[in-house]
Amino acid sequence: MGGLSLEHPWAFAFGLLGNFISFMTYLAPLPTFYRIYRSKSTQGFQSVPYVVALFSAMLWIYYALLKSDELLLITINSAGCLIETIYIVMYLVYAPKQAKMFTAKILLLLDVGLFGLILLLTLLLAGGEKRVVMLGWVCVGFSVSVFIAPLSVIRLVVRTRSVEFMPFSLSLSLTISAVVWFLYGLLIKDKYVALPNILGFAFGVIQMGLYALYCNATPRPAPKEVDAPLPEHVIDVAKLGPAAAIELNTPAAVQPPTKGNIVSCGSGKTKEISVEKVDMATNVEHV
Repeated sequence: MGGLSLEHPWAFAFGLLGNFISFMTYLAPLPTFYRIYRSKSTQGFQSVPYVVALFSAMLWIYYALLKSDELLLITINSAGCLIETIYIVMYLVYAPKQAKMFTAKILLLLDVGLFGLILLLTLLLAGGEKRVVMLGWVCVGFSVSVFIAPLSVIRLVVRTRSVEFMPFSLSLSLTISAVVWFLYGLLIKDKYVALPNILGFAFGVIQMGLYALYCNATPRPAPKEVDAPLPEHVIDVAKLGPAAAIELNTPAAVQPPTKGNIVSCGSGKTKEISVEKVDMATNVEHV
């Protein structure tokens, strides 16, 4: 088994390190779900990142099982399936009816419908090594499409000259994860694991470069048509390779007025009004 063979000690080491990093990344949304549990409300958070992460983990488990020598991919993505399923169940318990219906629809469409279609086509249209190749390119294609998600955040950083919505620690961890899984794929000679992480590394370097460029810059107001993501709601789901890394940023809802003086205009006069702070849930939604 390539990843576990004593003939490939470095591959095994990078695979274990990748498992650890990806597992910690899977746990990143825990504060969000603790808030959901405490408030008994999803507070406007979206379920899409977790449904997509579950699909990604399922896809990579199927690929690893077909290859039969990718145990380290199976371990991390099995953990990912369990964790994401728990997240989704918690979401369904506390979400309002409309959000529950939407979550159920995308679960059926993506994790049942699309995965079932991929499973059926790979079983019917190819066999042996051709099936692995076919599924490998499907995994690469999905991984690349997921890596495009941070482009909206990069665009927002450039337009606002603010790195508020792109935490350096997240960019650094995703970059390290991409390097680790790339080296793992390279050492076991699995291009389908290695290739997507080249793109992941490139995006990580770009994000860290933008952080260095704009960390001390004077911010510009975000354009009205842009929904600013909240850094605390950045959802990174295990790095691409073992589990498609999704860096999905949740856009913030319009914030309620805080306690203070607000100038109200009317009939040519201004008037100061004291408004109590309202505790309003943030509207949401990588990797």
